[in-house]
Amino acid sequence: MAKKPDTSIPGIVIIDKPAGMTSHDVVSKMRRVAHTRKVGHGGTLDPMATGVLVIGIGQATRLLTYITAGSKAYDATIRFGVAMTTDDAQGQPISIAGCEQLDREALESAMASLRGEIMQVPATVSAIKVDGKRAYALAREGRSVELKARPITIHAFERLGDPRIQMAEYAIATDDDSAEMTAIPVSVVDVDVHVDCSSGTYIRSLARDLGQMLGCGAHLTALRRTRVASFTLSGAHQLADLQAETEARGEFSPGAPSLPSPGLIPIAEAATSLFPSIVLSAEEEQRFSHGQAPTRDAQEVMALGNPGDVIAACNTSGVLCGVLAIKNHSLKTLNVFSGETQ
Repeated sequence: MAKKPDTSIPGIVIIDKPAGMTSHDVVSKMRRVAHTRKVGHGGTLDPMATGVLVIGIGQATRLLTYITAGSKAYDATIRFGVAMTTDDAQGQPISIAGCEQLDREALESAMASLRGEIMQVPATVSAIKVDGKRAYALAREGRSVELKARPITIHAFERLGDPRIQMAEYAIATDDDSAEMTAIPVSVVDVDVHVDCSSGTYIRSLARDLGQMLGCGAHLTALRRTRVASFTLSGAHQLADLQAETEARGEFSPGAPSLPSPGLIPIAEAATSLFPSIVLSAEEEQRFSHGQAPTRDAQEVMALGNPGDVIAACNTSGVLCGVLAIKNHSLKTLNVFSGETQ
């Protein structure tokens, strides 16, 4: 069978990930939508989570690292009274203290202590590598995993609405030597929260830490990502809608002109909306194509941002040539892009 042509145009698509799908599941389906295998995602969402998932197509996959380094926002539900092996509803109970009421003052004080720059121990079931293996893989093998605390920043951690007291059932082993499980009713308290945080933050870990502070255990029962960098739910697309639009277009024929994926934000538009930008002269563009960063005086560089900030570089026609970083009052080349398919 002849290989289908790569008719993709590079760019970013924002998906509102549905519950029950892995982030890789979304990538697999987007490869058909975009008519290319060059598809990636930035910022993994667990299967139970929903919300903003940034998809990169073609050369735009090389922007994902810089996009996902930005801050993120989430709406979540934390359940107090039960601690879980995974710190979310997908695990097994490890302690069932129950919670018949929640002291609001104590809750607010605990949440306040988790705002700002803090050290956080990631969830044990996470994608962090330990001795070359993912932590979640080690946990599945029954091996003890100890992850080191990492610096993160919680810009906002607020309660949404009143706590809700209810009964829930959790399965526990009948005895230590039996595989038989028994469901027991437990009084729990659910609290909806909003979190605005730096990259690398685990919302499950915030739930776990709150439960430990309040002495009753806690875990995450719902998570919805509302923002990644400047991309929000208002610009997100339903995967099923994009699939339907692709099917309606039909198959592309060899030699047919490239068509953008449904929902595509062109790569130059995405980069210049996310990062400060500069325009390269024809001579600078030629040198930059070989990796040589353009020269700007220190004052102009400082006006673009702070050390480490990413800068988009476009030519006079608006084509994205690549991205740079601010370093020591000058610009350093990070990635050079080809403008052929933009």
